[in-house]
Amino acid sequence: MRNIKLTISYDGTLYKGWQSQKNGRTVQQEIEKAILKIFGHHHTLYGASRTDSGVHAKGQTANFKVSAVFPVSKISDALNAVLPADILIKRSEEVPLDFHSRFDAKSKLYRYSIVNSRTRDPFSDRYVWRVPYPLDAGLMDIEAGFLAGTHDFKCFQASDKKERSSIRNITMARVRKTGRQLRVDIEGDGFLYNMVRNIAGTLVDIGRGYLPPGSMAKILRSKDRKKAGPTAPARGLFLLKVRY
Repeated sequence: MRNIKLTISYDGTLYKGWQSQKNGRTVQQEIEKAILKIFGHHHTLYGASRTDSGVHAKGQTANFKVSAVFPVSKISDALNAVLPADILIKRSEEVPLDFHSRFDAKSKLYRYSIVNSRTRDPFSDRYVWRVPYPLDAGLMDIEAGFLAGTHDFKCFQASDKKERSSIRNITMARVRKTGRQLRVDIEGDGFLYNMVRNIAGTLVDIGRGYLPPGSMAKILRSKDRKKAGPTAPARGLFLLKVRY
């Protein structure tokens, strides 16, 4: 038995997220179908992050176990030959049998992309949140800094079917602006359902002046989702990297 780790990039626009489900096409299902075609048997794929419907990835990781003799470096090529054009296996490698993409992950890096413009762009709009109001990127960066550290992030947690701790450790949160493009980068040991999108929506409300300076720290202390901003659209969110 061999344990194969995949590094994956995908455009999530046409998918109902990563995780397999009965109703809707998902990234996990498409890759498992490709694995079935190559190896002749179903193999369960374990992903590091259960990205939501419409969310993209440049560095998702996943692993599956297989007994077939097949050059590991060629697995990515074989899968890419049968996968849809909006999913790419960037790398395939053999890892120890006890490796698990999700449970062994030390941190995940997400980026939320915003374009501060009143003008629609048909070539980029499916990958960014276009915000027409003027945004103070410097203030947004200062406010994002309050997220760093170990906190109760209940104020940014969307309704979840499963009860889970809302304590998370964020190692980095920043906002950078280049021209009209704003990038919200957040890295941490784990994220709650819709947490990054809720943070992005709150930062935009602060940047446009809807919420006053100092709001982020107050919202964190409140542990109240109603105090935070809106949920930013899924199309602007990318999983950039999973660190082990």
